[in-house]
Formats: sequence, C-alpha cells, structure tokens
Amino acid sequence: MNLITPPLEQLFSLAGKVAIVTGGAGHLGRPMAEALAELGAKVVVASRNVENCQRVAQDLGAGHLALRLDVSSADNIRKVVGQTIDQMGRIDILVNNAYSGSGPSIAEATEDDFAQSYRTGVIGYFIAAQECWRFMREHEGGSIINIASMYGMVASYPDAYEGTAGGSPPNYHAVKGAVIHLTRHLAVYWAKDGVRVNALSPGPFPSPRVRQEIPEMVRRLKTKSPMGRMGEPGEIKGALALLASEAGSYITGHNLVVDGGWTAW
Repeated sequence: MNLITPPLEQLFSLAGKVAIVTGGAGHLGRPMAEALAELGAKVVVASRNVENCQRVAQDLGAGHLALRLDVSSADNIRKVVGQTIDQMGRIDILVNNAYSGSGPSIAEATEDDFAQSYRTGVIGYFIAAQECWRFMREHEGGSIINIASMYGMVASYPDAYEGTAGGSPPNYHAVKGAVIHLTRHLAVYWAKDGVRVNALSPGPFPSPRVRQEIPEMVRRLKTKSPMGRMGEPGEIKGALALLASEAGSYITGHNLVVDGGWTAW
C-alpha cells in the first residue's frame, strides 16, 4: 500500500498556529521565537523584561505579542496563558525556556539555591505545561517543548572550569535532569489528548558576554567537543522546528540533544 504523505514544506508549516516562548528575548529564546515565526506561527514572547520582549515581537513582524512573565509565580504563569488565549484565540505550542537560578559552586550551594532553581525551572515549567495542556486537550492538541540541557544528562568536566569565573552549578544540573524526566512522564499521560511533550537539550552555547569575559573557560570547553567549537544560537532553530511542527508528529517523550557530539564521548 502506498501512503501519500504531505510534502516537507507542509509538514514544517506552522501557519495558523500560536506559540508561547518563555524567556523569548534571551540568548537562545530569541532564535527559538524567530524559528517559529519564520514557519508561520504567531509568537507570544514572554519574560520578566517586557521591553525586551516587545522589541523581539516587533522585529518578528505584525501579529506577534509581548507579555510580562514571572516564572517563579504560578499565578502569573496562569495569567499569561489566559492572556494568550484571550488575545490570540488559541495555544498550539509552548516552549518552556525561561529559567532563573543562581550559580554557586558545589562547596557554596545552599538549599535556597536549589529551591529557587526548582521553583522556576521545574515547578514553573510544569504549571505552564499544565495550563497549556488544559486548552490543547479540548481543541486540536499541541506540542510542548521543555528546554533542558546536556548537563541534565552528564556531569561537567571540573578542569574546564577550574580557576575561571565560570562554573557548573549543582542546582542547574539537578533541575535540568528533572526537566528531562518530567518531560517523559507528561508525554505518556498526555499522548491520548494529542499533546506531544518533548525536551530539547542544548549543549555549549555560551553567550557573547561569557565568550568575552571568560575566554579561557570557552577555550577549554571547545576541547571537550568532538566538533571543536561552541554552538551558535541559530543552530537551535532546526531542532525546535522539528519538535514544534507536524514533521515531528510521531515524536513524544524524547530528549533531542543539540550539543556538537559532547554527550557521545
């Protein structure tokens, strides 16, 4: 039997879809928002700094929206989802990207460091996913993408950070590992509702500030990568497009790693 499948252009199209990108004005959040907009989605760019979000939304073109979001507040998360539905009419895609956590060393980390990280990076992700799922299950389903990290899968190399101002905080590792497994759990429960839940784990994508202020750490990190270089922000776009669109319609409960081969060692 010959099965006729839509062309790739149609499978990747997000025309008529609405997406929320939390932390959408950030280093990786912006190219994620751009990717969704380029595929035809209307994007809600949400973070604590609404002025930055407004600039991104304007750059994306007409029809996009900027909202203030505090991912440490469950009430505010629910408000943003409600505003999206009221102003955009629907939600088809959620990208849980915003995270606010401290960067202590293992010797200095406290329970407060872990509490803050879990509040924004696990509880906040869950509340946003739950609220969007409530809408998606009653409509046409949707895609939820939780931004995790390769450091939710593997430990870091101590020698890469030794003697530099950079670090590999234990609370960050713990939170991103939790995000990956939360993703699997939600995926199997929500599959029957037509809601796909996946994680996207970036590898080393240091910001311009980090590259400038801690060049020795970045140099060392390059030696740990099979590709011998750091990731560039735009290199996250293709993976996100796959998970957000019908091109990834049979992918759920998966953790897609974009790390230049780091975790293949």
